[in-house]
Amino acid sequence: MSEGTEGAGERKTATVWDNFLRISMREAGVAIALVIIVLFFSATAPYFATPENFLKIFVQIAINTVLAAGMTFVILTGGIDLSVGSVLALCTVVGATIMVREDLSPWMSIPLALLACMATGAACGAVNGWVCEKWKLPSFIVTLGMLNVASGLARVVSDNSTITGLPQAFVDFGNQIYFGVLPSIFLIAIVVILIGWFVLRFTVFGRFVFAIGTNEEAVRLSGHNPRVFKIAVFTISGLTAGIAAMVFLLRLNVGSPIAGIGYELNAIAAVIIGGTSLSGGKGSIIGTLVGACILQVLATGLQLLGAEDNVKPIVIGTVIVLAVVLDTYRNRYLRKLEAR
Repeated sequence: MSEGTEGAGERKTATVWDNFLRISMREAGVAIALVIIVLFFSATAPYFATPENFLKIFVQIAINTVLAAGMTFVILTGGIDLSVGSVLALCTVVGATIMVREDLSPWMSIPLALLACMATGAACGAVNGWVCEKWKLPSFIVTLGMLNVASGLARVVSDNSTITGLPQAFVDFGNQIYFGVLPSIFLIAIVVILIGWFVLRFTVFGRFVFAIGTNEEAVRLSGHNPRVFKIAVFTISGLTAGIAAMVFLLRLNVGSPIAGIGYELNAIAAVIIGGTSLSGGKGSIIGTLVGACILQVLATGLQLLGAEDNVKPIVIGTVIVLAVVLDTYRNRYLRKLEAR
């Protein structure tokens, strides 16, 4: 009797420990890494642990966080979107063109610009998804094509020039800082993350996003059409690119046809570092936020330590590769835990 009781107790302890390991590796691992990096730079880099520096970090991660939020949806289904940087550039010139019109008051032009940016981004994303699904093409190729198309359209719309003179009310809102360290553009990014988290965690659509990334054929055999959901995630990615364009305008107050160069790579990096698997089916949008923070904290910390500009990309690139390698080992270990 006592042996059976002891065996049951050991199994219960093992189950609790396994559950703890699963939670740690899926959710908390990236956050722990961020805390360690912050503590390291706080101890070694001058002026890192100051309100002014954290304000700077929050300002700089806002655009990438919004882009990466939409990218998370695409990568969770096993796709990729290389067009978001150029789509952002197109949306900035569309939005800025509307806001500088003299026949519109600021209170009319600003909402119209927001709607135009979101609609333009969503349309580009929907085209990406539709072409991928219509002809069964790799998303890498299709979005690479859209990258060039959107870049060209941005130059056409802006006549290859930078658009300035945005409404003062819009500029003032972009400069707002709350509680001394929270810029308005970062709060916009947090709202986008929270909406994305809710959709992925608590809606049927979110469950299908994970299911398609895990086993698309199983979703099809269950009587649902994965095509609709895959077009939708690309539309969401384009929509967040449009929102990121408004954040860009709030931060820099100019619409530029060359804005967003390389932004797609930073967004993908934030998603991967945040723990989302490139093969799809596993990930967290909260992890994406943490991944964006890690990227910017590394860049800022290295700058304060006096690292050369040529060194920072090497370090960040190494971190991205390590994140993918660790993701492979993490998936193997999780499979072992689930097999117990």
